[in-house]
Amino acid sequence: MSRYRKKPVVIEAFQYDGDFKTQDGKFYVPNWAVTALENGTMFFEDNNNLPCELYIRTLEGVHHVSIGDYIIQGVKGELYPCKPDIFNKTYEKIVESEE
Repeated sequence: MSRYRKKPVVIEAFQYDGDFKTQDGKFYVPNWAVTALENGTMFFEDNNNLPCELYIRTLEGVHHVSIGDYIIQGVKGELYPCKPDIFNKTYEKIVESEE
């Protein structure tokens, strides 16, 4: 049997906190997330006056996003949610060097 190592891949992500906008209505998430909301890749569903739930249309179908989940943009621009424990085991933050 052969063994393989996952290639290092740089992704963009943010942790979902239940909203995308500040109190004054300005987005504080990446532009790709705003675009995904505008084109319906990410959408909120109203559950009979309960808090709205966030969903993402992924390559594998529609997935629910819980508060605290990370929303990841993959290498081909695809979006998907990731639970915090899995995210923290899989990814580490890149520290940009000052040049």
